[in-house]
Amino acid sequence: MNDDILSRLAQELEKRKLADENDSYVASLYKKGTDAILQKVGEESIETIIAVKSGDKKEIIAETADLWFHTLVMLADQGLGPADVVQELARRFGVSGHTEKASRS
Repeated sequence: MNDDILSRLAQELEKRKLADENDSYVASLYKKGTDAILQKVGEESIETIIAVKSGDKKEIIAETADLWFHTLVMLADQGLGPADVVQELARRFGVSGHTEKASRS
C-alpha cells in the first residue's frame, strides 16, 4: 500500500490546473468552476451511500475512491490539499467529538 498516494495525487491535480480541458477530465472540471466540482462531490457522495446500502464491498471501495478523488479536486480548487485535512484530523485526535464540535461554535 502506498501511504503517499494522496500527496502524489494532490500534486498531479495541481498540474492538471494547467492542462488542456480537452485532454484532461480534471482540467475540464476546473474550467467549469467550483459549482461543477461541488456537484461531482455531491453525486459521488450519493453513489457511495447507495453502494453501502447495497452491501457490495467492491462497489463501496470504488465509489469511496471516486468520492475521495473528487474531494481532492475540490480541495485543490480551493487552494488546499490533503495535508491540510490531515493536520485538522491530527488536531482533533484524542478529543471527544462532542467537545471538538462545541469548540467550533
